[in-house]
Amino acid sequence: MSDGNYTSRDRRTFIVAFLAGVALVVGYGIYTLWPSAPPELDPVVVGDAPKVEITVAGEANGVIEITLRPDLAPGHVERIITLANEGTYDNVVFHRVIDGFMAQTGDVEFGKADGNGGRAGMGGSSYPDLKAEFTDEPYLTGTVGMARSQSPNSANSQFFIMFAPGDFLNGKYTVVGHVTGGFDVVQAIKRGEGPNGSVLGKPDVMTSMRVVE
Repeated sequence: MSDGNYTSRDRRTFIVAFLAGVALVVGYGIYTLWPSAPPELDPVVVGDAPKVEITVAGEANGVIEITLRPDLAPGHVERIITLANEGTYDNVVFHRVIDGFMAQTGDVEFGKADGNGGRAGMGGSSYPDLKAEFTDEPYLTGTVGMARSQSPNSANSQFFIMFAPGDFLNGKYTVVGHVTGGFDVVQAIKRGEGPNGSVLGKPDVMTSMRVVE
């Protein structure tokens, strides 16, 4: 009689423990699969860092907020703010967009939506090129970097926004900011074709780019 009661209690304890274990595993699985914002979209923002808002039209429609990093690249950030305040970035297209990599824009010389799109990506502003301001800041999803040619000191007005991390860019291209709002707009930008990501037809355009307080 006592042996039977012990076996029954033991069986009940085993069943309870088993069900609790199943619930724990299922709960952990749901937690890990639950969609959340990528941690890369939580940048370190220093003090009252300036921001710019880019209004995009085309396949993507909406506003992208970029928090600039003058603590990392004061000269490059000053250039972006200057061109934005002058309205020079208005009506400039995203001329090079590579899925899974980045979207490039900012050619204020040849990249206007109503200009010579065939040369987009080959120009810059009326200001001189900038001296490189490379740092250890990593290229994460949403990082904004300055485009350049082979020369490290050739960045001018063009910049790119990362769709995904790109460790191979670390320390080789100047980081100027990070997307802090509207990353869904970034993800919707019209993609280009081929390994160079040239956008065919009608590319998406920055209808305006403004500095905000």
